[in-house]
Amino acid sequence: MTHQSPKTPPLLDADEQPPYVHYNPDGQSGVVLVCDHARNATPRSLAGLGLSSEILATHIGLDIGCEHLSKKIADNLDSVLLIAGFSRLVVDLNRPPDHPTSIPVQSDGIDIPGNHSLSVRDRQQRIDEVFTPYHDAVAAELKQIFGHHQRVALISMHSFTPRMDGLARPWHIGILWNRDQRLSEPLLESLRLEPDLCVGDNQPYDARDHLGYTVDAYDGMPGLAQVMIEVRQDLLTTTEDVSRWADLLTRHLTQVLEGWGVSVGR
Repeated sequence: MTHQSPKTPPLLDADEQPPYVHYNPDGQSGVVLVCDHARNATPRSLAGLGLSSEILATHIGLDIGCEHLSKKIADNLDSVLLIAGFSRLVVDLNRPPDHPTSIPVQSDGIDIPGNHSLSVRDRQQRIDEVFTPYHDAVAAELKQIFGHHQRVALISMHSFTPRMDGLARPWHIGILWNRDQRLSEPLLESLRLEPDLCVGDNQPYDARDHLGYTVDAYDGMPGLAQVMIEVRQDLLTTTEDVSRWADLLTRHLTQVLEGWGVSVGR
């Protein structure tokens, strides 16, 4: 008589939200927007990772204000937007799966109880059910857009805290890049013409330190250019703030994207 090991229950219940959400799925521009850290939800099976809802609502759980900003820009550019359904604390969609911070045990000094002592199977389950479906969807969107456009832009949207490790971060916005500077360079140049903006070049994070998996994963794809954009979270606190930043970024992005031959707008 053979004994079968018990089947591992799925991470996500059948009626649970999916690992990503499409916004403006019929967008006609040659742009794919992604928001890797949009939400702070956790699968029911993980019981909030042992964190309170108040902690999950802070910057360690999501990029505050970024989903609303990304949606406004998607509307303005008529672009497809992919929104991550779960918190970066479940598995970080913008890190390689083998990166030390892919499933963090601590974030900005806060212990993450639900990420301690994970088995290889536990980690793989999060990759299989959250990370992989999201990135498969990004790849599918790029393929779809390339069916209608010769040149395509992948733009990864993020937000950052005004302080970290006790230090003030003076930048209002940061443009992050690794090897591909076809969009970052002209975007930096354009934004620096705004007299009141403090613009970071690979600040407050340096994408060359493997901190931009979503754009790096598609580096070298013919006809594709990519860039990461970070906006400071205290500048995205009201609807008016979000609209103002969306309009500013739309104006500069349109100029840069059209300059590189990417179709934008309705």
